[in-house]
Amino acid sequence: MFSLKDAVLRKARSQPEGVPVLAKSLLHLGNRAALDQALSRLEHRGELLRVGWGLYVLPVETRFGRRAPSVEKTIEGIASVSGELIANSGAMAANVLGLTNQVPLTHTFLTSGPSRTLTLGQASVELRHSPSWQLVLNERRAGEAIRALAWLGRDKATAAIDVIRRRLNEDERRELIDVCAQLPGWLAEPVSAIAHG
Repeated sequence: MFSLKDAVLRKARSQPEGVPVLAKSLLHLGNRAALDQALSRLEHRGELLRVGWGLYVLPVETRFGRRAPSVEKTIEGIASVSGELIANSGAMAANVLGLTNQVPLTHTFLTSGPSRTLTLGQASVELRHSPSWQLVLNERRAGEAIRALAWLGRDKATAAIDVIRRRLNEDERRELIDVCAQLPGWLAEPVSAIAHG
């Protein structure tokens, strides 16, 4: 007969890298207090990593030992199990599009869920609650353009129009047309110029 710890660990091992195990999703195995205790013991033994409140991931085994799953895979996993929309911050989007060479020191993402800070091994990952317009096209390159322009701000957005237009293909520019109405007025103007340029 399997113990509760074994059942929790089996569930964690059945997930792809970075997909978290949520205490709330394991209530079919036992009551919350027993689950919290089992998760805590697995964390203490190093078999699970606590990322945030009630949120655990399985460490990745490598030939050099255990490590935390990648930030990107963990963020994708959190989005898949929580139903949140999660996207790169404006600073990271600007870097991806080549508008800046600076790579943000902290891992910051925009989310439709609550703001919180997660710990993933040595990395600190910040999730910031954002308005829905900043999360449109959240997994698309066109969405990165919107977030990069928002990060640049009203004064610098116009100067980036030509660069962004060259970075997006015709289909991506067409995607911008479909979401212009959801954007604040100051941002809709440069986005429209990119889409129709």
